[in-house]
Amino acid sequence: MLVVAANPFELKFVPQTTERVRFVLTCGGEGPRLVRRAMERMEGPFDAIVSTGMCGALDPSLQVADVFVAESVNGGVPCRLPATSSQYRQGRLLSVDRIVGTVAERQSLYASGYAAVEMEAAAVEACARELGSKFYCIRAVSDTASEEFAVDLNAARDTEGRIRVGCILWQAVFRPAAAFPQLLQLKRNSDMATRTLGAFLATCDF
Repeated sequence: MLVVAANPFELKFVPQTTERVRFVLTCGGEGPRLVRRAMERMEGPFDAIVSTGMCGALDPSLQVADVFVAESVNGGVPCRLPATSSQYRQGRLLSVDRIVGTVAERQSLYASGYAAVEMEAAAVEACARELGSKFYCIRAVSDTASEEFAVDLNAARDTEGRIRVGCILWQAVFRPAAAFPQLLQLKRNSDMATRTLGAFLATCDF
């Protein structure tokens, strides 16, 4: 199975093998262009492809480190669901090439029927379809529906979509009381979510 994420830290706790599955891991960066480029470098065939990593909650009941399994991406063809004894949440996933960082936009997207949001799954699903591979999307929540980012993360992305840490820190300098504690909390949330995600994938059969 090919497991695709944006960043290496999202794959840190994903096992390379289990009793049932051998995982091949790859990442390319944030957004659809970079992740598609990373997939094009991989040599298949693959029985299945999993889009994984972090996601933002739109559903107010989703909490940090909840595992979220997409039933569909952008309202398209239903995704496959893994066989597992572990608990998870499921729902419709929105995949867009931007970071949804305001409560107002999260509420609007939730009202339109989506439970979580991220940036790469639509591109991974399209590649899986082209290759004739089964597709799964398994994410972990890094930020809740009530969170509003103190910095403009979209403004920190380059022309390819990569998030430039230096640009985030430069913005944070002008709002230190709000931005730095939030960035540290997001790092802690992401660490917790990646651990949960790796443990969950280890229990899955596909």
